[in-house]
Amino acid sequence: MSLKLNLSYAGEFASDENLSSMAAEVSAAHEMLHNGTGLGNGFLGWVDLPVNYDKEEYDRIKKAAAKIRSDSQVLVVLGIGGSYLGARAVIEFVRSNNYNLIEKDTPNVYFGGNTISSSAVYELIELCKDKDFSVNVISKSGTTTETAVAFRVFKELLEKKYGKEEARGRIYVTTDRVKGALKGVAVTEGYETFVVPDNVGGRFSVLTAVGLLPIAAAGIDIDSLMQGAAEARAKYLNPDLMSNDCYKYAAFRNLLYRDGRCVEMLAAYEPSMTMFCEWFKQLFGESEGKDGKGLFPASAIFSTDLHSLGQYIQQGQKILFETVVWVNNPKNDVPIDLDPVNADGLNFLAGKSVSFVNRKAFEGTVLAHTDGDVPNVILEIDKMDERSLGHLIYFFEKACGISGYILGVNPFDQPGVESYKKNMFALLGKPGYEDLRAQLADRI
Repeated sequence: MSLKLNLSYAGEFASDENLSSMAAEVSAAHEMLHNGTGLGNGFLGWVDLPVNYDKEEYDRIKKAAAKIRSDSQVLVVLGIGGSYLGARAVIEFVRSNNYNLIEKDTPNVYFGGNTISSSAVYELIELCKDKDFSVNVISKSGTTTETAVAFRVFKELLEKKYGKEEARGRIYVTTDRVKGALKGVAVTEGYETFVVPDNVGGRFSVLTAVGLLPIAAAGIDIDSLMQGAAEARAKYLNPDLMSNDCYKYAAFRNLLYRDGRCVEMLAAYEPSMTMFCEWFKQLFGESEGKDGKGLFPASAIFSTDLHSLGQYIQQGQKILFETVVWVNNPKNDVPIDLDPVNADGLNFLAGKSVSFVNRKAFEGTVLAHTDGDVPNVILEIDKMDERSLGHLIYFFEKACGISGYILGVNPFDQPGVESYKKNMFALLGKPGYEDLRAQLADRI
């Protein structure tokens, strides 16, 4: 079992009758996705990616990752949005959210180019300057401000430390196949390059070179990751709604949305899933949040966030539902021993384990929240390994595409993201934005 969908805590919305009422819409969405007849059909490369990918580039990714592991104590990954969230999510999910602190024979992986905070950039420089390091810069255009600024800084740092020639062998560029500012620099300087596919949008790109190079550099088995995704692709090909758990999930979240549940909270009980939750939020937020429509994607790590958000979830406005990812077999476990003093009154747990307590917290929370009229969708996975994660990634990607088409939007564009960029360029004084800068001058 790679993934199991449990709708038994989802209330009346999950009845066979209600789900069946969505069959025609799901079938239409399936046809648009698999026949390429829907909006955004130029960005469907992710659908068959787990079995249809560039094998030559895949081998080069493995070789480059091996080189990074052999000559670098640190890998700096520069990218924003889909150019870093997927890779960071996988590394922390499979290895640990404390990956950079644990003992290992692979390099620390730091992510930059996703903020314009001068303090954050300075701290990243301090973490790297006395270490042997390499840089993987990821940008389709090469002109994304956050990433481009960071690459300027770290390219100069590498060249000062190693000289231009050796620095060239420590810079890995993931960008457009043939065009763009970064591609031009890579060709001129002779950097090794990998491709951001034209037909795969950033938030769907974790299983391309965008995610796979840093993931492999962290010592993660990308073959198993791709195997899990390939198994999910095969499993969720059936167009019949009632036989396809991925489509059930997509239909169910739309049923709740139409009933006024406008927030979906992805909840997990493992801190190492924090960045996976961030990846989920970009995936669904950029895909569905347009035309005045869409569920707002939120996240929480329980039981931690039960002590901050739990009150609202339980008794606040009934605007949300929860999708809970539960791991049946944790990576590690810790026994609870008998304490002769028993000052905390917990001797009734002696002989149990911490994972047992976590399981009961999960069960108790699901019951409490459903009693509080908060529907819960449970997604169970075997363990936090590459194969399970590959399956989970593809499950959410396909559910997102189907759900977006049911919603009636283009799930594969993000026009709203450009608004802040235009304003920022104008206010920075970038050539070509003079008229907009004049319009904004009296508003700041």
